Amino acid sequence: MAEIIALCGKICCGKTTCARRLCREKRAALLSMDEVMLALFPPYLGDRHEEIAARVRAMLLAKAEELVGVGVNVVLDWGFWSRAGRDDLRAFCRERGIPCQFRYLHIDETTWRERVAARNRAVEAGETAAYLVDANLAAKCAAAFEPPAADETDVVEVCD
Repeated sequence: MAEIIALCGKICCGKTTCARRLCREKRAALLSMDEVMLALFPPYLGDRHEEIAARVRAMLLAKAEELVGVGVNVVLDWGFWSRAGRDDLRAFCRERGIPCQFRYLHIDETTWRERVAARNRAVEAGETAAYLVDANLAAKCAAAFEPPAADETDVVEVCD
């Protein structure tokens, strides 16, 4: 049976790179929050960001269920920053009988800051369509991220 593979990790930790690799290895479809958000909405939504992100997540979950239903593996490149978000996906999958695997991409603080700086240079140079991570966004993301407990992950990858 097809499965959902959910990637958990901070912004700029390498989730998208990992997601692309997993898609090749598992013959999976990639469902990316950033891809949809950046394609359809301006990068700075202010107070509406969470509302719109919730709607995109719901749409992508419906698409994931549809794909798994026809035998296609799915990789969710979302971050899953909170335990509540991870629990919600587990409940969604359990209710539908969908196998779900969580992969946590752990990154140390120094490497993370280097990756944020590298991404920002690429965004500013027009080399990538990604969010610019200024100091305020970096602090907000770091504060919002809840590292998963050992019982929440199936695979841990160390990003270096």
